[in-house]
Formats: sequence, C-alpha cells, structure tokens
Amino acid sequence: MERLWAWLLALAAVSAPAVRSEEFLSDTPINNVVVDERSGRLYVGAVNALYQLGPGLDPQSRVETGPRRDHRLCTPPVTDACEEAADTDNHNKLLLVHGGADLLVVCGSVFRGICSLRNLSSVQQLVYFSDSKGEKSYVASAEDDVSLRQLILRGDTDGGVRLPLQVGKGYGSHDSTKLISTRILRDYGDWVVFDSIVEASAVQANPFVLRYLHDFRLAFRDGGFVYFLFSRTLGVQDNKNFTFVSRMCENDHGYFSYTELQLNCSATNRFNKAQVSAAYVAAPGEVLARNLTDSGLYGTVSASDMVLFVTFSSDEEPSSSALCLYPLRSINQRLLQVVSSCYSHGGFIQGRPAVYSPYSSKAEELGPLLCRQDMAQKFRCGEEFLPSPLASKAEFALRAEPALVRKAHMTAVAVAVEEGHAVAFLGTAGGEVGASPAYVSGDKVNKNLLLDASRQHLYVTTRKKVSRARSRTRSRTDCRSCVGLKDPYCGWCVLEGKCSRKQDCSRSEEDNTWLWSPRQQCVEIQAFDPPNLSCSRTQQVPKNSGSGSSGSSGSSGSGPELTERCVSVTQPENCPQFESPEPLLVPVGFQTPISFQGRNLDFYKVTHARTHARTHFSYDRQQEVNVSFHIRDRDSDRRIDSRLTVRLYNCSVQRGDCSLCRAAAPPFGCVWCPARRSCVFRQLCPAAEPVRCPAPHISDVVPRFGPLNGRISVTIRGSNMGVRAEDVRRIRVAGVDCVHREDRYSVSTRWRHADTLAVRGRGTSQVLFTYRVSLSSCCCFRLVSLQDPKPSGVRPSRGPAAGGTVLTISGEHLDTASRADVAVSVGGVPCEVLSFGPEITCRTGRYRGQKVPSDPLTVTVKYGRNTSRDAAAPFQYSENPKISDYVPRDSFLCGGRRILVLGNGFDLVQTATMRVRPASDEFSQDPTQVEVRQLPGGGAVKGGVSAHPDSAHLLSVTFQTTSPWRRWSRPWSSPCCSSSPSPSTATGPSPAEERGRRGSGSGSQSVPLSLCPSVCPRRKSRQAEREYEKVKQQLDSLEDSVRDRCKKEFTDLMMEMEEQTSDPGEVRIPFLDYKTYTERNFFPPSENRAGADEPRISGRIQIPAARRATVAQALTQFSNLLNSKTFLIHFIRTLEARPDFNARCRGDLASLLTVALHGQLEFFTDVMRTLLLQLMDQHVLNKNPKLMLRRSETVVERMLCNWMSICLYQFLRDTAGEPLYKLFKALKHQVEKGPVDARLRRAKYTLTDTGLLGGDVDYQVLTLQVLVHGEGPDVTPVKVLSCDTITQVKEKIIDQVYRNLPFSQRPAVESVALEWRPGSTGQILSDLDLTSQRDGRWRRLNTLAHYNVRDNATLVLSRVLHTQSRGSCSPGNVLLEDDCTFHLVRPADELDEVKSKRGSMKDKSMTKAITEIYLTRLLSVKGTLQQFVDDFFRSVLCSGSVPPAVKYFFDFLDEQAERHDNVDEETLHIWKTNSLPLRFWVNILRNPHFILDVHVTEVVDASLHVIAQTFMDACTKTEHKLSRESPSNKLLYAKEIPTYKKMVDDYYRGIRQMVPVSDQDMNTHLAEVSRQHTDQLNTQVALHQLYQYASKYYDAIIQSLDEDPAAQNKQLTLRLQQVAAALENKVTDL
Repeated sequence: MERLWAWLLALAAVSAPAVRSEEFLSDTPINNVVVDERSGRLYVGAVNALYQLGPGLDPQSRVETGPRRDHRLCTPPVTDACEEAADTDNHNKLLLVHGGADLLVVCGSVFRGICSLRNLSSVQQLVYFSDSKGEKSYVASAEDDVSLRQLILRGDTDGGVRLPLQVGKGYGSHDSTKLISTRILRDYGDWVVFDSIVEASAVQANPFVLRYLHDFRLAFRDGGFVYFLFSRTLGVQDNKNFTFVSRMCENDHGYFSYTELQLNCSATNRFNKAQVSAAYVAAPGEVLARNLTDSGLYGTVSASDMVLFVTFSSDEEPSSSALCLYPLRSINQRLLQVVSSCYSHGGFIQGRPAVYSPYSSKAEELGPLLCRQDMAQKFRCGEEFLPSPLASKAEFALRAEPALVRKAHMTAVAVAVEEGHAVAFLGTAGGEVGASPAYVSGDKVNKNLLLDASRQHLYVTTRKKVSRARSRTRSRTDCRSCVGLKDPYCGWCVLEGKCSRKQDCSRSEEDNTWLWSPRQQCVEIQAFDPPNLSCSRTQQVPKNSGSGSSGSSGSSGSGPELTERCVSVTQPENCPQFESPEPLLVPVGFQTPISFQGRNLDFYKVTHARTHARTHFSYDRQQEVNVSFHIRDRDSDRRIDSRLTVRLYNCSVQRGDCSLCRAAAPPFGCVWCPARRSCVFRQLCPAAEPVRCPAPHISDVVPRFGPLNGRISVTIRGSNMGVRAEDVRRIRVAGVDCVHREDRYSVSTRWRHADTLAVRGRGTSQVLFTYRVSLSSCCCFRLVSLQDPKPSGVRPSRGPAAGGTVLTISGEHLDTASRADVAVSVGGVPCEVLSFGPEITCRTGRYRGQKVPSDPLTVTVKYGRNTSRDAAAPFQYSENPKISDYVPRDSFLCGGRRILVLGNGFDLVQTATMRVRPASDEFSQDPTQVEVRQLPGGGAVKGGVSAHPDSAHLLSVTFQTTSPWRRWSRPWSSPCCSSSPSPSTATGPSPAEERGRRGSGSGSQSVPLSLCPSVCPRRKSRQAEREYEKVKQQLDSLEDSVRDRCKKEFTDLMMEMEEQTSDPGEVRIPFLDYKTYTERNFFPPSENRAGADEPRISGRIQIPAARRATVAQALTQFSNLLNSKTFLIHFIRTLEARPDFNARCRGDLASLLTVALHGQLEFFTDVMRTLLLQLMDQHVLNKNPKLMLRRSETVVERMLCNWMSICLYQFLRDTAGEPLYKLFKALKHQVEKGPVDARLRRAKYTLTDTGLLGGDVDYQVLTLQVLVHGEGPDVTPVKVLSCDTITQVKEKIIDQVYRNLPFSQRPAVESVALEWRPGSTGQILSDLDLTSQRDGRWRRLNTLAHYNVRDNATLVLSRVLHTQSRGSCSPGNVLLEDDCTFHLVRPADELDEVKSKRGSMKDKSMTKAITEIYLTRLLSVKGTLQQFVDDFFRSVLCSGSVPPAVKYFFDFLDEQAERHDNVDEETLHIWKTNSLPLRFWVNILRNPHFILDVHVTEVVDASLHVIAQTFMDACTKTEHKLSRESPSNKLLYAKEIPTYKKMVDDYYRGIRQMVPVSDQDMNTHLAEVSRQHTDQLNTQVALHQLYQYASKYYDAIIQSLDEDPAAQNKQLTLRLQQVAAALENKVTDL
C-alpha cells in the first residue's frame, strides 16, 4: 500500500513546475468554464457576461447576460407588477456543450433559473429563450449556494421524444423540490424546451428536513448508467456532511433504479465532505491500474476502467484535505450488493441492515419481496413495483484510503495519462496547481480545472482569470538535474543528451534510452573501450563574444560602436536587459547608491563593468512607494529592457510619536530623533536614539461619562502608548482596574483607537494608563466622569402594535457611555436606537403579545452589561389604526381635491401618508400612481389627525392630491381589503348610510323592508287615497321603528360582544386541531349513515399479534401501489363503474384516499388534475359544461372538496376564522337574548320565517349569581330569561362559567344539576317534576318563572353521577303515554285540527295577517348582524389575501377554458363558483363546527342557512326576480345581493390579475402541509379501509389492470396479488 500511494503522490506533486501560461481576464467573477473538444473553443460563464474564447484564450465573442430586472419573489416574465424587482446580477449557474446539436446550454440565476440555448459557433446568436413557459421551465436556482449539475444523455428516446438532458439540482427556498429531473431540448407535444418529462419525481427534497439539502458536485455517465456525486447529512439531528454517489439507468425515466452509496475517505471517514466540484473521472493508466489491483481492495482494475478521483475536506480538521480514488467497477459491485439485499433479503447483509429509503415520509422497514436471488440482475434498472429510491447504510459505505493528504484546501482536480502513468493536477485555495509553488496565481483555483482534447494544455481558472498552461521541457544539460525535476512529462534522452518528452526523443521505444524523471535513475559510465577516438570538427566562431556586464543608472556608457542590433526578437530573454538593483529599499532625504547588473550586453562595447549612481529622493505622501527607472540607448534614445524597481519609504509619514516609530519594520532603519522630535532614517539623526520613549500621553477618552456600575467599552486615544498590546501593563478608572481588550489594540496615535476597555466599579473621575512593565511609565487623564443615568419621561405614551413609533426618552445623564453601549427595550421588545444624547430616541418593534391593547409596559434603557434603568413613564401598545371610509371618491383631472379619511386609532400615527394605485384596466393608458400629500387640518390634534364631529370614536385625516388623475369607476382601494372598524368603535353611522343621506337630501336612513303591502285595484275615490296615505304613514312609522330598534340592538350587541372579547379569561377563537378538522370535513355525519358502517380514521386495526408484521408490510406495499398513478386511476374508474357503488361510497373512497396519500399531496394533486381533465372533457363533449362540479357525485369532485379543505385550513385560522367566529357568536347571542321554544325550535329573533316564534311571550331578563360546587367561592353572573327552561338555563350557565374552554371540554348539560337556595333549604331545578303544569294531556316544561326565581338569585351548579332524562313527545309516545311536553307554544294536535276546520275564513285570514306582522323581527336581526355578515364576506372575498391554492386552481380552470372553444365566461364563472364558494365556503358557513370547537343549535343552524343561501345567490350569475310570493329569506337580503355580486366579480377579477402561483411554489406549500400534519392522521387505518374496497371488487380491478398494457409492463396485477395474499391469504396466480 505504501508503494501504491507513493506513486500517486509523486505524480500529483509535480504537475505544475514546468508550465508556460497564457491568460484571459474577465471583468467580473468567473462561475463556469467548459471546453468544446471538437473545436477546442472555451466558453466562460461569468457574472453578467458570457465569453467565447479560442484555444489560445483569444476572445472571439462576448454577450452581456446581466444585470436584469428581477427578484427571487417575482415570477417570470418580470413586469412592473412585481414591486420587489430591481437590477440583479446574473450569476452563471451552468454551461453545457451539446456538440451533437451544435448548442450551448446556458443557465443563469435570474428569472428563477431559466436556461437558454445558444449557437456553439457564435454565442451571440440566441437559439432559444422563453420566460413565459411557467415553472416547468425553471432549471437552475436563483440562490448562490444551490448547486447544479447536468449531463447530456446518449440520445435516448421515449416514443420518439428525445430526452438528452439529465439534471441534478440542490434545493433552494424558492425552487422545485425535484432533486433529479429529465428535461428535453426541443418542443414535443405538450412539452416545451427544458420541460421536465417526469411529473412526480421519486427523488425529491423535503424543504424542511436538513438531510435533503443536497450539494451536487459532479455528474457523469458510464456503461449505460448516470452517476451523481453529492454531499448531504444523514438525518435531521445530524449536521455533519457525508459524500454519496448515486446511480441510475440512462433510460430509466421513472427513477426506479436510483440508488445511493456512501463514500468514505479513510477508515474512520476523517475526510467526509467532497470539495466543490473537486472530482474527476478518468482512466487510471496501466501503472495505477496495476497498483490498484495489487492492493486487493478493488478487485481487478484494468487500464481502460474508469476511476473516480475525489478531493475531500474534513469537518473536524478544516485546514486539511485529501484525495481518494474509487474505481467505478467497485462502486457498481457494491451497489449491486445493496440492491440485492433489498430485493431478496429484506434489506439485510450478514444479519445487519444495509439499505433504507432516504426520501420516504416515514421510516419504513424493507421486507423481502420475492425469494428469487437474481432479482437485482433481472431487474437491472428497477421496476415500479420494486422499492425505490434506495441508499446504503453507513456501515456498508465504500471505503478508500487517502492517496494524498495536504494541509491546504484542494479545490480542483484533473487527471491525464502520460506514458501509462496517471497524472493528477490539483488546484488549491492558495492559488497553486500541484505541490510546487512554481505556478502560483495568488487567487483560489476554482472548480474549472480543465484539460484540452489533446491533453497537452491545462486551463486553470481563478476568480477573474483563465490561464492556459502548456508543459514544456526544462533546459537541463545533465541527467541528474533532469530527473531531479520529478516531472512526469519529462525524461533524460540518453542518446541525444537532453531533457525532453518521450515522443521528442529518438529511439525512445528501446530500453533505457529515455529515462523517466520520477524514477530518479541515470546512466553511469563505468568503462569504455577503446580509450581514444580521432575525429574532425569544423566550427564558426562569432566575431564578438562577451560576458554579461553591469550598467549604470546615470549613463548608458561609452566605448566601441555597436556591431549588431537586436531588431526583431523571437526570444525576448536573449535581448540586452538590466536587472537586480541593490538596495531595494531607499530612504527619503538620504543619498543612496544604487547598483544593478546587465545581461546580453555583448552587442555593446561597454567600458565600465559596474557603475554606482547616488540618488536623492523627496516624497512625503505615503509611507512607501515603488519607483522604477530605465536605461536608454544613447544613440537611438530607446529604452533598454530593464526590471529596475526600488521601494522608496519615508520614516516620518504616519509615525508621529516614538511608539509608532519603533513599530516600523527593522529593515527600514527608522529611529526616533529627540532633536528633531520626529521619526527619521537612522543616518539622518545627529544624536543617538534614546533608550526609552517619552512618557505616554492621553489626549482623549471616549466616552467622557460612564455609569457607576461600569462594564462599558472605553476608547483611549493618545501617543507613546506602547508598540505591542503586551506593552500595556495596567489601565485604571477611578481606582478600579479595567480589562484590557488586546484584540482591539492598535499602535498608539492621536487619531486611532488605542485600547478598548471594560470599566467596572465606582469612584472619582481619573484614568491611569501604565505600560511597559520594566519601565513603569504612566500617565493620567482627569476629564472622565462617572454618573448614574435616570430616564424619566417617555413620549408618546401609546403606539400601534405594528411598531414603528419613535419614542423620545428624557431624563438625567442619559448621555452616559456611548451609543454602541446603549440598548432600549419596551416590555422586552427591542427598540432601535435612532439618536443618543441628552435625550434618546428609538423606534419600537412589532408587539408579539396576545393581548391588545397591552398592559402598560416598562421602557428599559441598558448601558453596557451591568447598568439597566427603567423609565418612570410606561408605554402601551394599542390596536393598529383602521380605515372605515374616505370621501370624496373622485376628483378633478387637475388634482387639488381634499380627501377625508375616516377611521379610528389615527391619534397613534405620527406621520400619515396616502398613495392611490390605479388598476391596470382602469389606467391602462396612464399607469402612473397618484401622489397624495397630507394637509394640516383645522383643529388637528396631532399630525393632521382630527376628531370626527359625529362620533368620539371616529377620527379623520385630511389629504390633498398633488398630481392630475382621472375619475375612478370604483373606490380607490377594494372595500374588502380596507380595514373595517372594530365592533367596539363603529358606533357612528356607516358610510353607506352617510352616502344615502347625501344622495336623497333627507336626514332619514334607507333601510330595506321585507313588507310588501297589497295594492288593490285603483278606485277613483278619496277613500282609496286616504287608505293609501294611511298605509304609507304606517309603513314610514314602521320603518323608523325598525331602524331605531336595529340601532339599539346593534349597540347593545356591540357592548356585550366587547365585554366578552375583552375578558382575559375567555379563549379567543376555539379552533379545531387538524385531525378533528379533517375528520369532520372528510367524513361528515349523515342521517342515512349507519354508525357501524361509518369509516373511521382513528383507533387501531384489530389484528392478531402474530399477523401484525405481515399486515403492516402488506399495507406498505399497498401504499406503494396507490402511489402508482396508473393503478390509482384504474382503481377509481373500476369502482365508479360498479352499479352498487353509490354516491356515499364514492365520497368515502375519496376521503380515505386523501388520508392515505396525505404524505404525498403533490402526487394527490397530480392525480386530481388528471381526473378533473377527464371529467371536464366529458362534460364539454356532452355539451353541458355548466353542470361540471355542481354536485359531488364523482370521486374526483369529492377529492377536490377535500383538497380545498386541506389547503384552506391555515387560511381559516389566520384570516377567515375570526370573522366566522364573531358572526357565530353574534348570531347565537342575538337568538338567545329572546325566547326560544325548546320543543318547536323556534325563536323570537332569527333570520328564517319558518323558525320565527309568533306571538308575544312575556319574559324578563334575570341576572343569576352562579356558584360552581367544588370550584371555590367565586360567583359568576349569568344573564338568562325568566321563560327559559332549566336545560336552557344550564346551557347558558355552562357557556358563561366555562367560556375559557372549548365546547368539547365543557361538561355536558345532562351531567350537571342546578340547585336554587331561596332560604335555608335548597331545591333541585329540572325541566319536569311533580310541580309541572298540565294542559290536558300536555305538560309544560318548567321555567325559572315557574319556580319564581327572582333577579340576582344564587344558584349552585354541581356535577351528577347519572344523566337526566328529558321529556319527549314523538308520535309513538303519543300513543303510549298519557301526556306530552311543550314549552312556550303548544303544538296543534288532532283535536285542535278539528276545531280549526270549523273556523271561518275570516279567522284564518286574521291568523295569517297576525303571523306576517312578526316578520319585522327578521329585519331587526338582519340589521343587527349586518356588520358581521359583511366582515365575513369581505374576509372570504378579498383578493388581497388569496390562498395560493385558490390562485393555482383558478389559473388551472382559466387554462382549460381557453383550451375548449365552447366554454364562455359564464361557464368559467360557474366552474369557479362550484369549486370554491359553493363547495367549501358554503359548507363552512353552514357548519362552523367543522373548523371551530362550538355547538351549533338548530335555531342558530337555521339562520346560518339563510346567510349561506345569500352567499350562494351572490355567487351566481342568474338574476332573481322578486315578487310577493318570493321566500322571506330572499327578500331579506335583496338589497345587499347586488353589492355581494360585485364583490364576487371583483374577487375573481383580482385573482386573475395576481402573479401566478408556480408549480414549485404550490408543491412547496403542499410539502409543508404534508410535513406538518401527516403524522396526526392514521394512514394505516385508511389504507386498511381502502383495501376493503379493493377486496370487494378484486376481480374487476384485476381484469381492468390485465387489459391495460401499461399496467402489465409495471406488473401492477402481480403487486396487487401479493398484497391480497399477505392480507387475507387470497388465492392468486403466484
């Protein structure tokens, strides 16, 4: 082994000494360099430029590639709509030569890494570039640290489609998660150039797991395989990098053969990480192949086998690097062993686990698939039914011993074979190539170390330079010096007596005629015979032959004339020249003789052998400067070549004191001269240098004021304070020692920092500075004060929670210490210091607390590390300002219009600005935005903010336009996106009401009425007119009373809601966890669903312990089968085609699939898109496209519903959940404030006429003092009604007492008892007891009025061990029991019906009229809840906060609408409405308990259905014509429907104008959802439920798979049979 590595060490170390270079310089840093081996041309990709060079580095063409207007968040094509766009440098990410097509593939960092194709012959010719193809054309990454490697495949085809490009790319935060992709270089079908032909790659990253952040180093192919070399970590908790090589078949477009093998360099893997692109694949040559074979580690290695050369660095020793070798034959053998263990031995080798699946969402054990031992050989490229991708365990990594170890970073490697020997060229971070410093560039040698096609030239790339190095023989005249070079390209030619390459030596094929340099062997003559030999020789002697002589700096010499001149020289080194001036250092102001030598002066007749010139220089601008001088030919006045450069220096420049003078380098000879009081050259000082410098002098101390507790940094400026940090002995402030920060010390000067100190202690104002321990020189400075800062005032005292308020802190001695030592915080929130002095100003940060407004927070000022002072005045974070309205809404073309903005919280704003941004459709001709400036309004409180005259809660800001604008066709900003006033502040008239009063010129309010009076045939009589006027007055009076009631009810509701929301004990919004949310949305309860047959995704599968492992493995295989798109589509189609597979089964199947595939939501989305396309084509073909997605009759429609539920969960929690919860709470409160019939489920206050409680019920509002037994003496006041049943009272008590708990954690009504203690004894209250009132066979439920419970009565709530039974009255009970129960209104029975038949028509009409009168209550409830309904609709229909899934799916519908000719705008509107508002939002609105942990009563549910129906009407294009026969709920919101319709249209239009959501962004979002929530779902139970369907329709599924050739090729039938055999021992054909 030592012999083997010694060979390679010798080869690697001598790669550079004999080189001659040519250079190319780039203006910007170079990223990539490639060589076209056919033409020899080089292509250099740099920042913002692309160069084409000839083989000799001569520039042939140049293209500017940047900067370009771009940003990482912008989606190409980048337009003005992307506000973040700016001029961005374009870093070249990839250069790839495609010689077969004469193309150069160029990829940059701008425009999301879109690539282009250029002509190889002229890179200025752009063959292809498009930035409008979307995410599928993004190849590279915009991030600098994301690696990219590609290679051209050998023209493989797949149905005529060329697939020439294989890409390996790391993951960036804005990139696609695909690690490996196959792309095409020409359009084919639906694929475009650079499109990825694999939709769902099995090898893709999880952007939130560290081990998937690959760093690709090299891509190459060999033997029908494609290889990628990269590094990554092994797990989430491990941050150590390891190197892997992955392999897959070239024609494996499904990546089924993808396998990773870990590579270790050294037995302990000391060198674990591959350097950036420091890898190379080459043949080893005969000698190295033989040595590798002899080592016994790699088997037989031939000279034609390929070897992978990799340089490694170490995480433990960053300064070391190593070179290791891996024959590809060994890599393939180890990979075959790993794959065989997976296919046939359960992933074990010799009883130890050897393989795992690195990219699965869960860690799964691999079991044996088949017992055949040749599975890996038979399925050489894998199959879809086989596990993939695979990776070797660390114990079975391929190990190699380092061939070379260096104490430097080896950054590049290239390998060539010379005369059977492998020669490795190594580049280092220090700019060296090889081990010898003969070729040093000074800059880091980057990854682009290349050999040309002839292997005679080496291209070396540094930061901005490319050099061409050519090996040439050295001028060595003897064998010893030739072989001493150890140059692998050189040897001693024995017969010709020269040092040359082997091909330049005649008869070199004979033994011992050419001696290779590294062998260190020479021919020694021991004897010769005969001893004498005569010969004749003729030689021409030149007339002038002389030796080199010296020249003078003062003259060119005199003597004989020049006999021959050097006119045209091919070898400049043979021309006359002067060099080696002495001395190289020349002091200023002192005459110094300079001598130099000359060469090749035999053309001149020189009389002087050496001449000295005394030169006197004067220069005082810099300490040192280089001075060059030349020698001229006296006759021709031409310069003679010379390299005469000396360094001129001045001791006095920037050395103003003794310490600085003594710090000068010794060769300068600088001394401190006391007589001249300056630093001069030694021989210019008449007196001797003093033994010691003058005493130190302190000129300044910063800061001048410090806190008593110290621990701040102090900078001392002065002179003569030492030469080194060690010279400072002690620094004291006020008698207390300071800590000397030696790392901050600089040689003392009046202008530079001398020392940085940490001051501690208390005392007087004195600084003592002592240096040089032996001499004990010291000095004092008495202008430093120690004081105690005392902050007191803080203004302003309040600010918005968003931060940004500039605080001014006043007090005493605030200018203590320096600005760098001061830090300010407000209640723990950092406050950025803006100015420092007698007053401190800072800008507040964002408040992260839950309670807003916050408690008064302490403002803390911290000085250094020991002193913190709290300001006496506190600061409070308040609600952010909100805008409610602005007037006017249009302006003159010339501008100058005043704008009044209304809202609340403006008094918190220090500076208000306003900008008007026109929409593209309204300002297409003039896109310039309107500038608005603020006007100081009269009576302004602060900053132009004034109180609104109508309400103390409304504030206004006055602005004025400063540039011309046009009339707006709609409000300046979308009303749904404007901040609406909170319920606590919106007590004034609404903007709509204000506009209504202005438009009508009346002070009355416009309120929609649902009463439509009957108009009789007009009679020309005064009686009819009088009746008409009377009815009109009654209606006006009714309208006024309804308006007053709405205002009163709304005010009361706002006050009570504010009390509840401001209660610190109440939980704000009780959202459901993700698992419960999905269960309720995926599997909603239905009346016809039997409980035993209901699919459940919770619990565990009941399986005997002996079969658990088998079932678990079979379910894993079934999961892999479902992840096959071909199988899954066959599975769904087969089940849907069965006649007994009803709509309920289809919904269950879709929901179970959603749970089972939750870990692969990208794949689930891809399948859903495919099925939707088929459904769409089917509806369009049948000419009924408007019916698509109207119901959930198909599996894909239910999948879409589930997909929306998944993607909008976070949006519900962040945005729409709060207004939904407030709407529910307001509706529940409004219903419960009036009587509710516990039996008929009718209420006095509701939105539905069918649930309206007719008649007037006498009741009183009571406040009960409730004491909870066993939970302390605290009493909770609860508001109830005297007509409430005991159960209703319990519900209200539980709601109030346990308001801080979600509904699922509250006690049930049946589990508590209510006790009233009017005196010494208590009484248990219940709905029915012996005291219940009777009305025939009907019994009335007991109420508080029945028990005579008074206001402020004390009741005790306690738990019971048994549940109470409620009275009921069903049709069966009527026959079995003697009595039934009722609450407020007794239901009509048979006797009542008989009586009603006998009544007159007049009685019936009277009853109907009386019933209709109570419909005005609907108006009251509707007006009270209007604000909450509007807020919810705004949150859902706001185009400013659209979830990415909605934009992504709507764009998908837009694309399909363009694809079909018979799909118009109305049909597209219906598709969007059916897919989102009607499919998801209506469901959530009707069932708030699907997202909130609340209980929805039947009365509240009925009102929610009315609001949901209004939402549905707003989303439809159909115009509803109203009449007197229209339902009351239609009439109720008739006035608001047009407004809501416009909101929907604006919402759809705004989504269309948004920046598209790319596939990679959507996949990243879905991957994040999968990562966060998949573990919460029981996918095993879902898989088991799905298999029940597969088992039930097993034969039909098998038949469908057998009829599909694609399924046969993937052996899907076999895989399903294996699953069936494992799960239920089903007889198969196996």
